[in-house]
Amino acid sequence: MPFPGGLWWLLCCRQGFTLLRRDYGEPDKEPDGEAEEESSFELRSKGAQVGGPLPLMTWPWRPPSLGHPSGVALGPGGTHPVSVPPGWLQREVRGGVKGPWIRPRKYWFVLTQDSLDYYSGSEVGARRLGTLVLTSLCSVLWPDKQTYKETGYWGVTVLGRKHCYRLYTEHLNEAVHWVCAVQKVIRGKAPVQTPTQLLMRDIEENRGSPAILEQIYRCNPVLRYTSSPLYAPLLPFPYAPSPRGYMSLRDEAVKLFNSLQQLESERDPVPLIQGVLQTCLDLQPLVDEIYCQLVKQTTAPPAPGGPGNLRYWQLLTCMSCTFLPSPPVLRYLRFHLGRTESECPGSEMAEYGRFVGAALDKTQARECVPSLGEIVALLQRQDLLCTVHCPGTAACTVAISSHTTAEEVARELVARLGLSQSPNVFALYEQSRQHERPVGRATLVADVLTRFENLAGEETTQDSTWRLCFKHYGFLDTENVPRDSVEFALLFEQAHEMVIRGYVPTPEETLQSLAALRLQSLNSDFSTHAPVPRPEELFPVHGPPRCPGARLRAGLLAGALPWGHSLAKQQAEQDQKLRGRLREEGATVMAAIVDRWKLLRGMGRAEAMAAYLALVREWPGFGEVHFLGDPEGSCPQRLWLGVGAKAVSLYKPGEAEPFDSFCYSCISSFGVSDSSTFQLSVGDRDLLFQCSRVRPLPTHRLGRPLQEPGSCSAGRRGGGAQRDLPCSPWVLLMTAGTGSGGPGLGAPRLASCCGGGVGSLFARTMGGRRRGIVLSGHPGLAPPDPMDSHSSDFSQRLKG
Repeated sequence: MPFPGGLWWLLCCRQGFTLLRRDYGEPDKEPDGEAEEESSFELRSKGAQVGGPLPLMTWPWRPPSLGHPSGVALGPGGTHPVSVPPGWLQREVRGGVKGPWIRPRKYWFVLTQDSLDYYSGSEVGARRLGTLVLTSLCSVLWPDKQTYKETGYWGVTVLGRKHCYRLYTEHLNEAVHWVCAVQKVIRGKAPVQTPTQLLMRDIEENRGSPAILEQIYRCNPVLRYTSSPLYAPLLPFPYAPSPRGYMSLRDEAVKLFNSLQQLESERDPVPLIQGVLQTCLDLQPLVDEIYCQLVKQTTAPPAPGGPGNLRYWQLLTCMSCTFLPSPPVLRYLRFHLGRTESECPGSEMAEYGRFVGAALDKTQARECVPSLGEIVALLQRQDLLCTVHCPGTAACTVAISSHTTAEEVARELVARLGLSQSPNVFALYEQSRQHERPVGRATLVADVLTRFENLAGEETTQDSTWRLCFKHYGFLDTENVPRDSVEFALLFEQAHEMVIRGYVPTPEETLQSLAALRLQSLNSDFSTHAPVPRPEELFPVHGPPRCPGARLRAGLLAGALPWGHSLAKQQAEQDQKLRGRLREEGATVMAAIVDRWKLLRGMGRAEAMAAYLALVREWPGFGEVHFLGDPEGSCPQRLWLGVGAKAVSLYKPGEAEPFDSFCYSCISSFGVSDSSTFQLSVGDRDLLFQCSRVRPLPTHRLGRPLQEPGSCSAGRRGGGAQRDLPCSPWVLLMTAGTGSGGPGLGAPRLASCCGGGVGSLFARTMGGRRRGIVLSGHPGLAPPDPMDSHSSDFSQRLKG
């Protein structure tokens, strides 16, 4: 049977391409034809025998001669390569899949001390086809497996100022040789300096000579304002791709300069300023570039103090409150601020300059860019008003700056609410309807407000209403709190929050009594016209259990199976019956609560609050900082660990009484062994608390810490960083929470605790007499909210 015409054409083309290979000087393929191992980075000799083991080679190594009788590997022009012999490499593999009839074009590449050249052939006198000059800004990308899987070649990418060479080879060893050699040449180059950098150095050296400085600024337009676009960045950037989907740093720098020029005519500059700040946050190397561009645009402007000129100063103000430049740029910036103030004293530019100089002294690393409200305040050089909610009292408005920490806000609220003499501990919390998480001690409050703004703008976020809340963190004394004080109202509201979230394990009759006392404290005596809160605000209401995939499975069955519609209908009927039963139970519970409320006639508000707290105090775990754990290892069920004012206790879920307690006089040592492990030694047992993340919290405590009469000093044990301090609840909370990054124990009025993901609490044998309980969890005033399954700070949440 004759061959089809298409097959004859392919055979002829393949033969023709084979002849063309010889014409262009491509060496014949080695007869081995074996595939290169992907995971092998061994450097093998190219002249090894086929079929036998390839000898390993060490780095650095001397390459053998390639096609030159003198034994020295030279390029066609007689130049000496470095570290790697010249060889054949392919450029820009196209088509994705390598076929036997498509052979990519090969060139003879030679690496010298100054450039990477490629020639038409390996013979002496061959024509040089291209050159990539190597500088300290060049970069080379290592070969990756993805390219090898797609094309069958290992790729090496060399990035230069104007050119980008994408080279390919069939052997991984050869690709690694080229990458190492090119990197060695690049590292040996002197750093490239731009004219702006050289002029910055000249200005610093001649800052005492006004005449020379004036001449430098007059003769170098790169230092002065320009209305023309910028075609190259002011500072050197490596020729490398940028992460996060951005262009290269050089292109982003030029693009940002265009954005800066748009500020002059922008009616609402706030969104554009926030966009520039966000780009600098994502690409940190651009921070110095933007500072230099702003100094350039605020030097010798055509209309000093005009609206367009003040836009640059306003962006410079926002930059100074968000980023800190490198030392050379910082010195250049401070010189520019002083020069502007001396040339234009009393002007608006001088006022912005003084504000920027003061902000640079306090700026620290930020997690988020300023919010829209913060930018508006910075444009006017004013403080930002922050609202902090306090349970049982009116919300407090605190004036903060871009550098105010949560610790400073907590101190101010303690002093403002008259809690200076309280022995208890307080903290700031990020709170929403379903979630709550503590705020770190050194966290900037402005960053917290920016997170709130970002969460509010997400359409997919169901619980997007967040607020700052000032609450108790740990109770060291709840008996002696005056009933007419603000702290008593805080204590009452926080206890009620624990009850309605289901943290207090108590009988249903007691919960109904607590709900009736709550109504009495809100509305006094029973009346048919008195407003009644929703049931979930009085009583812990638990909805029907839901399976996330139940509705999806029902939909798939309804569309794929004949009986799927009946299954979906049956599921909907069951859900409707369950909701009806829950409504009936809720109505029954509310009727019982109202009946108990009627029996409280004549009880005053303070008396109802005191009775409410008395019922909650019957639970031994009230006032403790709890850790909730998931079972692992040999532990059959979850455990709660509570750190209270008198002892450390262990609870089983659903049980009101602890099954084990350790008073502070029995604790022999405690401390932080590493960044995520807190160790507590009790007799012959070691309690290990492991958290996925340790973060200090701002908590305020005035007065001396409570100590047991028989408290012991902590010693060094088990290789951990134990503390030589009296073992008390306050010191224990602070040591357990700070880890390696928290405040020092010498601060007598601050306590801290760790925050992180909920992990596991289980018992295990740690060799010999040592018993360990490893806990990983989030401490709070009560166990974590079972509904909190989407919090960004908590890696897991446990139900029930």
